[in-house]
Amino acid sequence: MPHQLYIASGACSLGAHVVVRELGLPVQIVKVKTRVPESPIHAVNPLGRVPALRLDDGTVITENSAILPFLADLAPGTPLFAPAGSVERGLIQSWIGYFSAEVHAGGFRAVNRPERYSRDEAAFDGIRSQSRATLKQTVAHIDRHLAGQDWLVGGRFTIADAYLGVFVRWIARFGDAFSDLEALNGFRERYLARESVQAALAFEAQE
Repeated sequence: MPHQLYIASGACSLGAHVVVRELGLPVQIVKVKTRVPESPIHAVNPLGRVPALRLDDGTVITENSAILPFLADLAPGTPLFAPAGSVERGLIQSWIGYFSAEVHAGGFRAVNRPERYSRDEAAFDGIRSQSRATLKQTVAHIDRHLAGQDWLVGGRFTIADAYLGVFVRWIARFGDAFSDLEALNGFRERYLARESVQAALAFEAQE
């Protein structure tokens, strides 16, 4: 059995899905539902989360910060990553860590799931409002970095860009509140124009 990447429509697993398609890796994409007890993802990842990468020997790797580099290393020399010990590799992994900790967990999680932060439903709107303000500051840092350049590191599309694409798509849901982030909005257009992204989104849209 080949390696299997478990993904869910609209989830942060899109980044890993895009990398598989960018590199043409022999990895089977398995679409599952999350947050439902009967989903097969629970038999793969006890936390019930995606992405999860099950290797051909049964080993399971979870978390984007581990899966994205692992996938890139399956294609040695790919421009989507950089050699071990290089400054570029460190920069790429630094951005992945920032997206995982600050943008996803530190921003979107509170916006989307305020019940994790308070049992009082009356507090939910306040949590969402403050989290959106914090998220705006968090992604403004990325916007400033991207000013005048197409991609995050080395002038080329890397696994960090594949991951950032998840969040620039989510940001679009906020409408005008984030419309002044011109560099990120330009990034979104370039990201969505890539064949790998279009193929991944088409696959995830299938019933």
